[in-house]
Amino acid sequence: MNQTPPASGYAPLSGIELYYEVRGEGRPVVLLHGSFGAIELFAEQAEVLLAHGRQVIGVDLQAHGRTLAVERPMRFETMADDIAGLMSFLGLEQADVLGFSLGGGVALQIAIQHPAKVGRLVLVSTPCRRSGWYPEMVAGMAQIGPQFAEMMMRTPMYELYARLAPRVEDWPLLATQIGDLLRLDYDWSAEVTGLPMPVMLALGDADGLSPAHAVAFFELLGGGLRDASWDGSGMTHHRLAVLPGKTHYDILDGPALLAAVAPFLDAA
Repeated sequence: MNQTPPASGYAPLSGIELYYEVRGEGRPVVLLHGSFGAIELFAEQAEVLLAHGRQVIGVDLQAHGRTLAVERPMRFETMADDIAGLMSFLGLEQADVLGFSLGGGVALQIAIQHPAKVGRLVLVSTPCRRSGWYPEMVAGMAQIGPQFAEMMMRTPMYELYARLAPRVEDWPLLATQIGDLLRLDYDWSAEVTGLPMPVMLALGDADGLSPAHAVAFFELLGGGLRDASWDGSGMTHHRLAVLPGKTHYDILDGPALLAAVAPFLDAA
């Protein structure tokens, strides 16, 4: 770091002011939440990482939480540029990045577009192509929009948004932008094969994407293609964790995720 950054605030980036919070000292790790989320969804993970001597950087992605909604199409690629810009604003040359679901797509795009900025990459419940989601998940994504926003107003996700957002009336705009993004097709398989940093894939065994897709993703990275041998010489620096009894909706709850992820992030 060039200087000590503010503990929290807004980073003035191209077309957006991105809210962030910085806690602790040590090797930085950036946490990227899922759809309709905010920094607070990583509260449990942040405490564990701080206890491991890490600096934790939380971000409210475009139109989420305290980051004001703007009339800009929501895209994985532009949000990845936002995070790269935030890192430059904070004076960070490199950080580990952990993203969940929507935030995982952003994290993967940071690694693709700005590989030198990512030390270690953790993708939680994140496919490398849209067809990796189960059909019922894709069908659900197709329904996200203004009417979905009204239905969501009876959920804890809206309660969190209403407590944090600068303009609560932008809730339908958030749902519209998320829906427009999640209806777009994508396939990053080719880019995945060239990622230079260690990558960990984590998902539940009852997640929104299949374990079979996660294995195929892992193999694209070069993992799971051979026996590691008795001395580990055949092992890659990538990791795959399938957490028993976890779904897309509770994988962030409890200690199981960080118990799997922390040793990977702590590795030299």
